[in-house]
Amino acid sequence: MSDLRHPQERLDDLCTGGRRIIQRTDRFCFSMDAVLLAHFPTLTGRERVLDLGTGTGIIPLLIADHAAAVTAVEIDPVQAELAARNAELNGLTEKIIVREGDYRDPAALFSCAAYDIVFANPPYRPVGRGALSMGARAAARHELTATLADVIRAAAFALRHGGRLAMVHLPERLGEIIPALHAAGLAMKRLRMVQPRADRPPNLLLMEAVRGASPAGLRHEPALIVRDADGNYTDEIRAIYGQEM
Repeated sequence: MSDLRHPQERLDDLCTGGRRIIQRTDRFCFSMDAVLLAHFPTLTGRERVLDLGTGTGIIPLLIADHAAAVTAVEIDPVQAELAARNAELNGLTEKIIVREGDYRDPAALFSCAAYDIVFANPPYRPVGRGALSMGARAAARHELTATLADVIRAAAFALRHGGRLAMVHLPERLGEIIPALHAAGLAMKRLRMVQPRADRPPNLLLMEAVRGASPAGLRHEPALIVRDADGNYTDEIRAIYGQEM
């Protein structure tokens, strides 16, 4: 297929407005985490959006119709090149700008206080916790290039007063997330746990924090259940994926 340039590239259908995404099987491919995060915040179509660690650009592709403009940042040159190609493939180069670089130096990549919302699907585990995979997949899962604090500091730099950070992470790190937000001048305002089934503990959390807000008034929303008792996707998950009910 002419859209593919490498033997390990594949083309996937996003089931969203006819959009497609090129990924490489030897790199980290997007998972449900990114899809759930893309659907978590409410967008009006007027927001200036920043996506930290965009990978192949999955979140920008999913939210493009609901945002004014999207800046997508990625440190891995292979993934950044794929993200730019995916924007072009879907006719979104005027709305999605991809910048290759390290957001631990945010001023080199984006302007201060210029964004209404920041998305972050960061590496979940500090180095030393969990089995460390190799190469590009290791950087996607473990904090090899950016820590939790780095992600939150970059988001705080980018957000205007009252702007929002939407992030997906692990429930076990909630005790670290809240003080890191506070240190950067953000306050968590929405929190939703994601459970694989109704009778199992959560394995992900979705959160939204606001720049310059009071720490009071956190809304803890009902859990998002991924599969029903028969192992099928729940109606809410099917709706998120654009599947017929």
